Amino acid sequence: MGKRIIARRRGKGRKYSAPSHRYKGKATHLPQGKGEVMDIVHDPLHTAPLARIRHESGKNIWTLAHEGLRVGETLESGVEAPITIGNTLPLGNIPEGTTIFNIEKNIGDGGKFARSGGSNAIVVSHGPKTVVKLPSGKLMHLNNTCMATIGVLAGGGRGDKPFTKAGNKWHSIKSKATNYPRVSGVAMNPVDHPHGGGAHQHVGKSSTVSRRAPPGRKVGSIAARRTGRGR
Repeated sequence: MGKRIIARRRGKGRKYSAPSHRYKGKATHLPQGKGEVMDIVHDPLHTAPLARIRHESGKNIWTLAHEGLRVGETLESGVEAPITIGNTLPLGNIPEGTTIFNIEKNIGDGGKFARSGGSNAIVVSHGPKTVVKLPSGKLMHLNNTCMATIGVLAGGGRGDKPFTKAGNKWHSIKSKATNYPRVSGVAMNPVDHPHGGGAHQHVGKSSTVSRRAPPGRKVGSIAARRTGRGR
């Protein structure tokens, strides 16, 4: 019979479920109005630090912290908020050339773009829609009323420090509930993976499998219409 491949043995992912009890909460935009920064903390779920904001309504809000943020600072959100670092405004009210982060894709979603530590986007132009250049270089045409925060997200340079030890890498990956270490299929034995075995590391057969392939065979390119480099 052999044994099941690693992908099947993991089952429903119970072993790799996210440690949600350690997460602070969802980081969204500050609601319209003013808020005071009460604390700046680390969250295993985010690559940037989080700021706990006490809104003027009395609610505590988690937001992404920008570079230079300090406890006791007052932040504002809304159409009439000043054009200063840390404030959240609609894209249509932010001047061209301004660096922004935590940009909404759809109105009211709390921010979807430029949320990783140290990242920022740039407002390129205004019109029927606002053109924003994302950190990847891609230009997005977004609704003028989508909200974004002015400034550069904190946490930049986190990738500059080497891990130096396998243990440090293991704990870093574990905090995000991701499988580690990852071993390629061609490096395994035939009993462990359909790509395993052979005199040297190669797949040895087509890596494109049918959509109707059995679970133990369904690895590689699943029902791919085409493979290779697009020309």
